[in-house]
Amino acid sequence: MGSADSKLNFRKAVIQLTTKTQPVEATDDAFWDQFWADTATSVQDVFALVPAAEIRAVREESPSNLATLCYKAVEKLVQGAESGCHSEKERQIVLNCSRLLTRVLPYIFEDPDWRGFFWSTVPGAGRGGQAEDGDESARPLAESLLLAVADLLFCPDFTVQSHRRSTVDSAEDIHSLDSCEYIWEAGVGFAHSPQPNYIHDMNRMELLKLLLTCFSEAMYLPPAPDSSSINPWVQFFCSTENRHALPLFTSLLNTVCAYDPVGYGIPYNHLLFSDYREPLVEEAAQVLIVTLDHDSATSASPTVDGTTTGTAMDDADPPGPENLFVNYLSRIHREEDFQFILKGIARLLSNPLLQTYLPNSTKKIQFHQELLVLFWKLCDFNKKFLFFVLKSSDVLDILVPILYFLNDARADQSRVGLMHIGVFILLLLSGERNFGVRLNKPYSVRVPMDIPVFTGTHADLLIVVFHKIITSGHQRLQPLFDCLLTIVVNVSPYLKSLSMVAANKLLHLLEAFSTTWFLFSAAQNHHLVFFLLEVFNNIIQYQFDGNSNLVYAIIRKRSVFHQLANLPTDPPAIHKALQRRRRPPEPLSRAGSQEGTSMEGSRPAAPAEPGTLKTSLVATPGIDKLTEKSQVSEDGTLRSLDSAPQQSSAEDSPATEEPSQAWREQRRLSSASASGQWNPTSEWVLSWKSKLPLQTIMRLLQVLVPQVEKICIDKGLTDESEILRFLQHGTLVGLLPVPHPILIRKYQANSGTAMWFRTYMWGVIYLRNVDPPVWYDTDVKLFEIQRV
Repeated sequence: MGSADSKLNFRKAVIQLTTKTQPVEATDDAFWDQFWADTATSVQDVFALVPAAEIRAVREESPSNLATLCYKAVEKLVQGAESGCHSEKERQIVLNCSRLLTRVLPYIFEDPDWRGFFWSTVPGAGRGGQAEDGDESARPLAESLLLAVADLLFCPDFTVQSHRRSTVDSAEDIHSLDSCEYIWEAGVGFAHSPQPNYIHDMNRMELLKLLLTCFSEAMYLPPAPDSSSINPWVQFFCSTENRHALPLFTSLLNTVCAYDPVGYGIPYNHLLFSDYREPLVEEAAQVLIVTLDHDSATSASPTVDGTTTGTAMDDADPPGPENLFVNYLSRIHREEDFQFILKGIARLLSNPLLQTYLPNSTKKIQFHQELLVLFWKLCDFNKKFLFFVLKSSDVLDILVPILYFLNDARADQSRVGLMHIGVFILLLLSGERNFGVRLNKPYSVRVPMDIPVFTGTHADLLIVVFHKIITSGHQRLQPLFDCLLTIVVNVSPYLKSLSMVAANKLLHLLEAFSTTWFLFSAAQNHHLVFFLLEVFNNIIQYQFDGNSNLVYAIIRKRSVFHQLANLPTDPPAIHKALQRRRRPPEPLSRAGSQEGTSMEGSRPAAPAEPGTLKTSLVATPGIDKLTEKSQVSEDGTLRSLDSAPQQSSAEDSPATEEPSQAWREQRRLSSASASGQWNPTSEWVLSWKSKLPLQTIMRLLQVLVPQVEKICIDKGLTDESEILRFLQHGTLVGLLPVPHPILIRKYQANSGTAMWFRTYMWGVIYLRNVDPPVWYDTDVKLFEIQRV
């Protein structure tokens, strides 16, 4: 039958379904088979021929017909899984049912009355296929569907290569088949890379899209503050009930991490061959991150130590979370597996940067946000992986792409989520000493970025990009300023030598944040000054020797420190400072920041195109909720301060000052310039002014300024190099106050960030699935869809 005919018949069946007011019997195969038996429709056809309005109409007016349609479609998938799909006709039926369910499920989820439908048992569908004791063991429809999809994902000659030696052999029995021998790709726990097969990839992709649609029920529930709502679809699929959990987890992970979009190293290769692997990799990445949506703050996470066995998974006790995907992820432990994962993610994250050397030479992948979520999950659930990442300078292969994305997205309102996840990952990494140490590696990769040209290290790159985000990003990034500066504080004790460009950027930020207008216009703004002073103190106390550029910049801008020390606190002065508020408020003044020319070949960061769709995000917790303070001891070990009674060291730390529930609200008000809401008092200014940690810098200025001035007078110098040479050989040993203990603010998991990740991840998946538009125009509740 021609495809035009089959589309016509399929459309006729849909019309019959919507116009029949009488229930159609489940036994009326002649009617139901029209939907899947004789048709050859693509997923795009199904979306075109089954309009949203008609699905809703059937749901409201003849619910029993919709129920039967779902039940019959699942039954066909179960039959296909049972039989092993040996004929072309059976495979076609499975694909058609899969597409139809992908189309219909979102409309089941959007109606609260229907949500339980898939979890009710259907008479006659026995558990495990054989109902011994009557129908008491009948499975809910959802379970039958998920198990059938899992079986179908390891179906020889349909989604995996058959291992039969000859056609004479009987078909591989799908029930005795060990799916661990059919893992899709070499990598973690599997050494054999099967021959690429376009048809298998397409079939896997269709089934994974159905799986993702099953999991998407989460999109139709509003964000819950406790974030403990467990997704029943994910919970069942990732449980011991699914005998394919391990090979499927491994297949998804390996498929993503082994993918090389460059086309085996041949430039421009993708222009000749269409890459059928990418859609599968993308789908695999999305399914993987959704199955790993698990609040690590509320569950016992497996320990780091434990005897390692010969297997890919670490068998150390305790068994860890019920979710097997999370469990397996947390137990990967072999160095070669970590290497494979890290290299794969770094290769894919760097892909958009390669574009800039030879434009269009490689295929540009679009799923970097999913990769960042996956990388986050790996670091969050598997501490051994985190330590492996930081053990060598390979971490810089993750850092550079993240900084590239942050810089590129800073002006784009539709990419606020990308900005947040990039910053969260850097915050997590910055809690480990090794990250700061790695940043000292010279930065020689010349990725064209819209930032000033500099010669220096990866630390310089990080500071220059952060400065750019703060001074020329859009308003909605203001809540991230604390995170950005916390990262700089965390790495500062380990930075051996800042470039002059980076040193000037840090001082420019201090200048901008310490204007009286900025300090007094919101309850939390002074924290930013505390963070910057902490950075300077750490470098002066622990890395004075290599940092003559920073010391010189501090001396040149010494008036800023004197102004801070003499900050006015009387009501008239506060009132006057607030009058100076510019309207409309600019994010920050760029005056006095020698911008310098941007790198060659770079394009300025662009705002979103008008009309771009974006999804809303829940607010993120304040920095004091997001991190836990630890003190670095003499031997380099960390001691948590937050659980201990507050030490006096908390004096330098502003985060303990005021309760922070007003935090986000205050931020919102300050960015909306609603100064009427916030009235700074003299007492309030005095309460934190007295704690400004200025002693070290004042002492440094007291010692060095007269010496520098003397050189200038003696030699009639205006030449920087002579002064820098003097500072390089100078020393402050014995002249500075006793070094303060190093404070690190480590990221700590909490339900607020878990909920943020859930809304962000589903928002990305919603927006990225446009062909077919699985969720478009359905009534999602987890976020709002907005136009820029």
